[in-house]
Amino acid sequence: MAARTLAALTAAALAVALSAFAAPSASAAPECSDIEVIFARGTDEAPGIGKVGKAFVDTLKPMVKGKSVSTYAVKYPATWDFMKAAIGANDMSKRVQTIAAQCPKTKIVLGGYSQGAAVVDVVATAPIAGLGYTAPLPAALAPRITSIVVFGNPSARIGNPLTRMSMVYGARTADLCAPADPVCSLGRDWDSHVRYQESGLVKLGAEWAAKLIKAADQKPAAPKSDAAQGTSATSTR
Repeated sequence: MAARTLAALTAAALAVALSAFAAPSASAAPECSDIEVIFARGTDEAPGIGKVGKAFVDTLKPMVKGKSVSTYAVKYPATWDFMKAAIGANDMSKRVQTIAAQCPKTKIVLGGYSQGAAVVDVVATAPIAGLGYTAPLPAALAPRITSIVVFGNPSARIGNPLTRMSMVYGARTADLCAPADPVCSLGRDWDSHVRYQESGLVKLGAEWAAKLIKAADQKPAAPKSDAAQGTSATSTR
């Protein structure tokens, strides 16, 4: 009798332990907000959306009053090993795919700062896998991304801002570079790279995102490129 009782208790304990590793239930699905900002932080910032990402979201919210805004912090090392940016690109792409599948009405805004901007570059310009990027964004999901806003984008330094690199998303992108920021321009003012929250460019980026969100509310199709390009070009003001 004691042996049977011990066996039953052991089985119950094992079942409880295994339940911790069970597949997530339906309740684990993301809550669907009106807008989700998927943001990749900069090099050496603590996990999360980073200071620039927080400033961007905090500035955007009052501009889209009446709409719920959620955030997703892209998961990647953000270390000085820049090749690992592909990890972030995979995570960002997978998050877009998850939201697109589970939240059909949610408008998606992609954002990134510094190395995080490079993460966005990969997602927006690489239609096939390569160099550690294993989860390309399906072309069919492009309309779900309402806008892209990046700050201090390294590719802009060599004359390839995302507005130019991406034929699909360029017209929906604000690629913003602070004056003399050596990461995204030929300038030499390193302080400008860490002062985006104070530069006025965060507000400009939020205004850009809010404008395209409102346009998407009024018209399902993406805004015309000729109207968008004037604002989305790399800013140096």
